[in-house]
Formats: sequence, C-alpha cells, structure tokens
Amino acid sequence: MASRGGINALKQANAQRKNFQPVFLLVALSCCIASCSGPSWSVYPLQRNQPHDGLAVVNQPDGYGLHIFLETDLSDPAICTPRWLPDPARLFNGNGTAPFSSGLASREEFFAVVARGDVHRALKRELKALCRQRSSTASWQWQEPPRSAEQVKPLRLPALEEEDVLRDPEIEMELQEELLKNHQPES
Repeated sequence: MASRGGINALKQANAQRKNFQPVFLLVALSCCIASCSGPSWSVYPLQRNQPHDGLAVVNQPDGYGLHIFLETDLSDPAICTPRWLPDPARLFNGNGTAPFSSGLASREEFFAVVARGDVHRALKRELKALCRQRSSTASWQWQEPPRSAEQVKPLRLPALEEEDVLRDPEIEMELQEELLKNHQPES
C-alpha cells in the first residue's frame, strides 16, 4: 500500500509539471522576444566637447544608433540658428552605461531619425540651450533639419585671404636660401 501511495504522488507531480511546461516555455520566449526585439528609441544628450552639442538616438537593436553633432550658426550676431550637419557618427552601446561614437552613419538614417517627433523635440531643446550657451544676446530662431539629400545646404566657409594661401614650395625654398646667404657671418 505504501508503494502505491508513492506512485500516486509521483503521477500527481508529473501531471502538475506538465501543466507548468507551457507556462515556462511562454515566459522564456517572451523574455527572448523582448530582448531581441527592435530598437529602444532612446533619445538623450551625448556631449562631444561642451554641454548640448550632441544628441544620441538609439534606432537599432543592441544599442546601435546615431550620434548627431549639433552646431549653431552665429554669422549674424543677433540671431542664433541651427547649423545642420547631416553626417552623424555611428553610436555604439547606446543602451549601456558608456555610450560612444565612431565612424559615420548614413544620411538616409539621419533623415529618417530627424523626422520622428521625439527626436525633433530633443533637437529643438538641445540646440536652443546650445545657442543660449554660445551667445546670451542672440535671439533663437529654429530652422527645420533637412529631410532629404536635396535639402542639404553645403557649408559655406569664409574665403581664404591671399595672406593665408601658401606659396609655391620651390619659390619658398629659394627665398629661404637667399635669406640664409644674406645673413651668414663673414669670415
């Protein structure tokens, strides 16, 4: 009789275990799907050289994304506007404790990311703060980021002045030799 009671207990334990197997399988699969699913779409400031000059956007799984470099245009001292640099760096470890960037991400990724509302709001907030930091007297004026390659305006740098341009290296060498000849002590 005692062995019969033990067998019944084993049968009951096996039946209960069989009922829990689908539950355990479901929990394991949902954890895997949650960790293997899409990007987190985290958006946060990621400083380059000074506060507010970079924005991290995790737009791919495993913490990959974009590090958008933020710049301002103060060519008119009274107005501060964004200067768009549509060639972002590739973000690594964006969901981790030490995110960093290296290399270049594509412009197509940049255009897709800046079209999102949460990224758009973060860009406005960080660029406005950057403008305030760089010029407290200039008024803030928002300009929309480019959304396609056709909207990208090439960065115009000031023209070089004649005194900034180097001479022909051969002429430069001749002038140096002439100067050395003229300043040699006579023996």
